[in-house]
Amino acid sequence: MGAPETGTACGSGRRQRPLQKFPGPRLLLSGRNETTWSSSALRLRRDVCPLSASLSLKPASAYTAKLQAFHTSPPAFKKKIPADSEAESQKSQESLKDSPKPALYLSLGGLVPFVAVPLAMALQGTYCPQLASAQVAYGAATASFLGGMRWGFALPENSPAKPDWLNLANGTVPPLLACQALLFKDATQGAAMLTLALGIALHYDISLLPTYPRWFKVLRVLGTAVMVLSLLATIALKAYLGGEQSDDKNKAEHKLINQ
Repeated sequence: MGAPETGTACGSGRRQRPLQKFPGPRLLLSGRNETTWSSSALRLRRDVCPLSASLSLKPASAYTAKLQAFHTSPPAFKKKIPADSEAESQKSQESLKDSPKPALYLSLGGLVPFVAVPLAMALQGTYCPQLASAQVAYGAATASFLGGMRWGFALPENSPAKPDWLNLANGTVPPLLACQALLFKDATQGAAMLTLALGIALHYDISLLPTYPRWFKVLRVLGTAVMVLSLLATIALKAYLGGEQSDDKNKAEHKLINQ
């Protein structure tokens, strides 16, 4: 009976040893699994965090840069506009002051016949058709000169304007309009045609064709403004003073008839 008990004891001992051995490796395996899972989780976190940070930070930085550019660019642009306008005004004044004295004085002297005609009519209080026709003739000569000046500017070899159809054909337009102004019997119609010719010549010289020097452009604008205003003043004086003169003539005729 003693042997079986030992067998049972041994069997029980053998049975208990596996029960005691298996938990150890299982715990080790479970520990290893936990450490591997924890390390892999840490690695995933380390790998994912920079990606998420880069994905989240890059758009934010881009949007902030765009917002900064959006908020900072318009005020800077608004600040530049007055500076540019002031610089352009200063350049225009300097170009007028720095223009050659012969060109400045001759240009101002050429405006005297235009201004003298309506001024003399206004001072006398009467409309003079002879003075009006003389103003139209002088304006036609001036418009022809401005048209021929384009030819003289385009013909030299080193000129920025080429002697092509555009430059040379447009140079003949003001003389043709000036000739048409001389054909009108009424001075007001001739003055209106001259205003058109002078405006077209100014448009050619300033914006359409290759430009002249800056000082000459300023002189052209000022000269054209004075010439056009003088012609319009003559037309207005004829409408005002001519009507009064016709009324006075009618009254004088009625007095003669009644006498």
